[in-house]
Amino acid sequence: MEKAAIKFEVVAQNGDARTGLIKSRRGEIETPVFMPVGTAGTVKGTRFEQLESADLDARIILGNTYHLWLRPGIETIRACGGLHRFIGWERALLTDSGGFQVWSLGKLRKITEEGTEFRSHVDGSLRFLSPEVAMEVQAALGSDIVMVFDECAPGKATSEDARRSMELTARWARRSRTRFDALQREGVDLGRTEGRDGLSGEQALFGIVQGATQGDLRTESLERTREIGFDGYAIGGLSVGEEKSVMWDVIDQIVPLMPADGPRYLMGVGTPEDLVEAVARGVDMFDCVLPTRNGRTGQAFTSRGKLNVKNAQWAADDRPLDESCQCSVCMRHSRAYLRHLHVSGEMLASILLTHHNLAFFLDTMRRVRQSIRSGDFPKFRREFIERLTANGE
Repeated sequence: MEKAAIKFEVVAQNGDARTGLIKSRRGEIETPVFMPVGTAGTVKGTRFEQLESADLDARIILGNTYHLWLRPGIETIRACGGLHRFIGWERALLTDSGGFQVWSLGKLRKITEEGTEFRSHVDGSLRFLSPEVAMEVQAALGSDIVMVFDECAPGKATSEDARRSMELTARWARRSRTRFDALQREGVDLGRTEGRDGLSGEQALFGIVQGATQGDLRTESLERTREIGFDGYAIGGLSVGEEKSVMWDVIDQIVPLMPADGPRYLMGVGTPEDLVEAVARGVDMFDCVLPTRNGRTGQAFTSRGKLNVKNAQWAADDRPLDESCQCSVCMRHSRAYLRHLHVSGEMLASILLTHHNLAFFLDTMRRVRQSIRSGDFPKFRREFIERLTANGE
C-alpha cells in the first residue's frame, strides 16, 4: 500500500459540523482551520514569529503561484531551496494555483484549451500559465498542499459560460494530476521531507469544484473531480459577485456530496460569520484576505461586529478593541491609541490591527473546534452570530 501525502481523520462531529486532524509532512493541523493568506511570501503586516506565537499559532498559511512566479520568480526561489527556506517558514504551506488571479485580470488575459495567456501586472511581459506550468511552479515552491489549475466563472455567468468553464476545469484537473504525479516521481519537489507518521513526504494535491451558481454543474464538476482522485477537495468560484444566499445554496447542495474522509476546503471565504456558518455545513478549511486587508485600512473584527478605529467616537475611549479578546493587542492597547496611530499614518496601526484580526479569526476557529468536541456547537453558533449582529458598540 502506497503511503499518503497527508492523512485526515474526523475527531468529533456535532450535526454536520466536524472537527478533525490533518497530518501533513510539516506537522498536524486541527480543523476547522483558517489559513492566513501570504500571497507574495508574506502575510502582510505581521512577522512569522508572531504567526508562530501562542497568540496566533497558525499551523498553515497560503502562498500564491501567480504572484511568486512573476516576482521574485521561480529561479530565485529554486536557488534559495524552495519557498519554506526562502521566506523562513517551517510550518505547512498551501499554494493556490493562480487560476483565480488570472481570471481576475479580465480582458488582460486570453483563455484557450492549452492554458491562459496574459500580460504580467508587474512588467507587462507576455506570460503563459497552464496546468503543467502551475504544477511545475508549485513543485519548485515546495508547498505542502498544491491546488490544481482551474478556471473560475463569474458569479453571474450564463449557463453556457458556466458549463464551458466547468468542463475546461475538469480537463485541466486531469492534466494537473498527470503532471503533478510525474513531478513527484521525478523528485523535483523542493519541499520534500522524510516520510514520517506513515506519510510519503510528498506534496498533496487538491481538486477544485467549479460550476458557478448552477447546481447541476457543481454536482457534475464534483463527480468528475472525484473520478480523477485527489487528497482533498475545494469549492472554488464563490464570493465572486453572487448573492450571499446563492452561495449558501451551492454550499448546502455540494458539501454533503463531498468525500467525508478528506478535507473540504471553501476557497476565499470569508467573514467570521461566514466561517461559522460554513462549518455548520461541514466545511473544514478556509482562507481569506479580510483580516489583513481590513487591518491595513483601519477596520477591526470583534465579537460585536466590525469596528472602524478612524471614527471620532473612539478618540478618548480607553477600552480595548474587543473586551472579550485576550490577544496581546487587546491586552495592551486602547481604541484611543489605535485610532491615534491610524489617523497619524503610523505603520504600527496596520501591524496591530492585523495582529488582532488574525487573532480573532484564529481564536474563533479554536472555539469552534472546542464547541464541536463538547457537543455545544449549535449553542456557540447561535450566540456568536447574535453578538456579531447586536451592534452593541
